[in-house]
This record gives sequence, structure tokens and C-alpha cells, in this order.
Amino acid sequence: MDAESLKSCPSCRGEFPDISGPTHRYMTSSPGCLAAFGRVLAKEYSDYQYSRVHRLTVDCYAVQHPGVPSPQTIHSVALHLSRLNLILNHRIPLQNANTYMKTLTHHKDQYFWLDPPTRFRSTVADIEMAHTPEEHGNLVWEWARDCWKAWEPAHGQVEAWTRLVL
Repeated sequence: MDAESLKSCPSCRGEFPDISGPTHRYMTSSPGCLAAFGRVLAKEYSDYQYSRVHRLTVDCYAVQHPGVPSPQTIHSVALHLSRLNLILNHRIPLQNANTYMKTLTHHKDQYFWLDPPTRFRSTVADIEMAHTPEEHGNLVWEWARDCWKAWEPAHGQVEAWTRLVL
């Protein structure tokens, strides 16, 4: 696909086909970016070998597409960043991270808007390029580390929220 047919996603800044189509209800993205995310999710839902990193995929996409300040977007970013923190820094296994995330939902009144990063190193476009489950898993783990690093100015606050359940 040539450069003229690509469009930058307003949130993650990844380059995606410039297509017409739906966008997420509250996460700001281009139609091409959301379509790529849908294809990655379809791969993860249809093959258990790809699904092993599904939670990380969802977390990464959510924190790269925070939308505009609203209770729903504030809670989404806080919860997904907290789960990334639990997995990457507190070494909570992926299969156990949802339990912590569910408990974090009980603290929604303590969350507030965090200014999102303006640039990310990797996006769902990179994940879509994987050809094997192993490559997919490695790319998603790298994406998760990149997303977490991009949110570095918010790490102290996210750690405080994470400590509510540890």
C-alpha cells in the first residue's frame, strides 16, 4: 500500500489504511486502526496459541487510545494501566491479572484523568504483522513494555492505584 493511502491514527499515531468505517464508542482512533485491532482480536479469539497474550493486547490498545476525559475513559485508562503495572512490574501472571483488575473497579472514585503520551514506539499495526503465535506473543509483550514506558510520567500515580489491591 502506498503512503498516499495511509492515514495516521490520531491517538497511537500508527499508519493505517485510510478507510471509511466505524470507530470505537469512546476510544479515539482512526477507522483503519480500529479495523486492525479487530483483526488482531479475531486471531486471538480463533486460536488459543495467540490468545495467551489477549489481556495485554486489550490493555495496550486501550492505553494508546484514551479518548477524551469522561468517567468511562478515565476508568478505562486507569484500569488498563494498572493491569499493565501488575503484569510487568509486580509479575502477576496474565491468567491472574483479571482478578486484580476486577477488584480495581471498586476504586473508580479515586481515578482521575492522566495526560496521555503523544508518541508510541509500536502500535497494533506492528502486532498485525506477526506470522506465528510465538512472534505474536513476543510482539505483544514488547508492545506492552513500550506502552508502559510511554506513560512514564504517570507511573507514580498508577502504582498508587495498583497498591489499592496489593
